[in-house]
Amino acid sequence: MSQNDGMSVVVRGAAHILTQTIEVGPHQLLGDELVEHGGSAKGPSPYEYLLVALGTCTSMTLQLYANRKGWPLERVTIRLRHTKVATGNTTNNTKAKNAFDCIEREIELTGMLDDAQRQRLLDIARKCPVNRTLKSEIDIQTRLG
Repeated sequence: MSQNDGMSVVVRGAAHILTQTIEVGPHQLLGDELVEHGGSAKGPSPYEYLLVALGTCTSMTLQLYANRKGWPLERVTIRLRHTKVATGNTTNNTKAKNAFDCIEREIELTGMLDDAQRQRLLDIARKCPVNRTLKSEIDIQTRLG
């Protein structure tokens, strides 16, 4: 994998253990699953990291935009939730063959913003880079190393 282009993350796991060590530049993280899913709950799950990426990107994008405009945005709080939503006749959403992923994102803006500014920030949230990536077609190239 080329180290010269884009970002690089290294994930390592051992046999029979779901806990993963994650290297992101100088940062060391853990990934895991909940105990009820066979993990040890030592770190966020892969889907939780996906929500972290979207929430962090959304908050940063809104802060940068408001700062550039000189708007009185004091704080951004993002709450996210991931679910699988079934399509068709099934009662178990997580096992449905025709389920789709749904991410609910709630944005709380603190500061003396008028309605037009708040609406513009909502529009900008939909344009953060991670949001655009998740909404686009992604080419994932996988090979053995």
